[in-house]
Amino acid sequence: MERLADRVILVWGFKRALLAVLAGAIAVLALPPIGFFAAMFFSFTLLVWLIDGAAASPGASILGRLWPSFAIGWLFGFGYFVAGLWWLGHALMVDSEEFAWALPLAVLGLPAVLAIYYGLAAAVARIFWSDGMGRIAALAASFGLFEWLRSFTFTGFPWNAVGYGIMPMPLMMQSAHLVGTAGVTALAVFVFSAPALVGTRQGATAGVGLAALLFAAHVGYGAYVLHVAPQASTLPEEKRPVIRLVQPMIDQAAKLDSNADRSAIFEMHLKLSAEAPRDGGKKPDIIVWPETSIPFILTDNQDALARIADTLDDNQILIAGAVRAEEMGPGNPVRYYNSIYAFDGRGQIIAASDKVHLVPFGEYVPFEDILDDFGIGNIVEMPGGFSAAATRHLLELPTGLKLYPLVCYEIIFADEMTGDIADAGAILNITNDAWFGNTPGPYQHFQQARVRAVETGLPLIRDANNGISAIVNARGQIVAGLSLNERGFIDATLERFGNASRNLFLQQAYFWLTETLLFLIAAISRFGFIFKPN
Repeated sequence: MERLADRVILVWGFKRALLAVLAGAIAVLALPPIGFFAAMFFSFTLLVWLIDGAAASPGASILGRLWPSFAIGWLFGFGYFVAGLWWLGHALMVDSEEFAWALPLAVLGLPAVLAIYYGLAAAVARIFWSDGMGRIAALAASFGLFEWLRSFTFTGFPWNAVGYGIMPMPLMMQSAHLVGTAGVTALAVFVFSAPALVGTRQGATAGVGLAALLFAAHVGYGAYVLHVAPQASTLPEEKRPVIRLVQPMIDQAAKLDSNADRSAIFEMHLKLSAEAPRDGGKKPDIIVWPETSIPFILTDNQDALARIADTLDDNQILIAGAVRAEEMGPGNPVRYYNSIYAFDGRGQIIAASDKVHLVPFGEYVPFEDILDDFGIGNIVEMPGGFSAAATRHLLELPTGLKLYPLVCYEIIFADEMTGDIADAGAILNITNDAWFGNTPGPYQHFQQARVRAVETGLPLIRDANNGISAIVNARGQIVAGLSLNERGFIDATLERFGNASRNLFLQQAYFWLTETLLFLIAAISRFGFIFKPN
């Protein structure tokens, strides 16, 4: 181990850069669909040793001395994000004639930008660097800080935060309920980096011992929550709603084709909704369709409401994704919203909610006036793109169930879980992962949705056009679901509502407490490193 550490620390030039990229890429094995979390022990051990050897010239300025560490962190991040997000290119190939030119930007450009966060994390960690446990505490605190920043700066894109690597299953997800994903990320980096101490000898006993204790607490707490801790009381039998998830598996290219038979798509949804329950079960109380499942503007096709009424029983409710058009008056362009509607058995709209957090370049174009001159537009063909709602509204159903609505990738933002969520009984997430085909994308999206359920303490109702549709309980366990590339429906009973009364502010408080302790360990170690006698 010591010989290996010495070789990695002293490697230079192209081999050094390649090793950093490979270390980042190997870390992706910890993410879905593989979920081999031990891969990150290898990756972060290499990252620590590479930063150990990131030396600048003796006369360099402060920034010059941090540059080698930034470069190593950036290369590590570039490998991580290319290997973890290459599938984004699949969305561009749905309409390849229009967007194939942007493929390098999605596959290489976005990872290059996201890698800046990891470069900055390595550079800040280097400020506190020492020769013992303090340096892995510095790296952990820095990664926690910059993953937190990545979640909201420049609209935010916290996809595949490092913490997800240590949460491959419900047993290992429960810590997110205490410290949130950002806190899990910081502690995970400390644990994953601990083997580096063995190779460099300094601080190995204390560092590895603390990392082992943290990992044991992580798994032990999960076991306690899943097998020992009391669960919320179940609902009385008559109040347990049966929910049907409809997964039609419509090809995304067909949905975008203006010549496609939109009526046939609509009728497929209705047919799956009307099918009799399997094994003589109870008819569903709530039927859920995926994002933009109604393939036309409802105000342009009033017959659709009549068809919905014909399909539903009087006491059934349909929740469906649709595009909502809003007239803005003479001379003003129509605004379009990516919305969720709830319909009663008479085809009347009884509740609605619009998407708040839109996808840049997917649903709207930042700096549109400038970029339009370069021919850069939305992937979704909507005149002017979508508009974002100012606020999020709970979907309040006549049954008394209140749903916290999230459309597509809104579910990946832990910071979106605010406002009325304390009054919600469940999270509703409708999506369309058909954009990403048979790639890791749908699996990664689903894992992050499950972690949101754990963080909030709310069950999750998730329906996808194609992807992974499932009912997930408040502990991240799948109650029932449909796998990727499976057309059909699934009926499941929601036995209990969740309780998000736990103040999510506490998760932020515990995260910052974790960050403070890690930086304190790093600062004390750095202070001792500078002033200890030779």
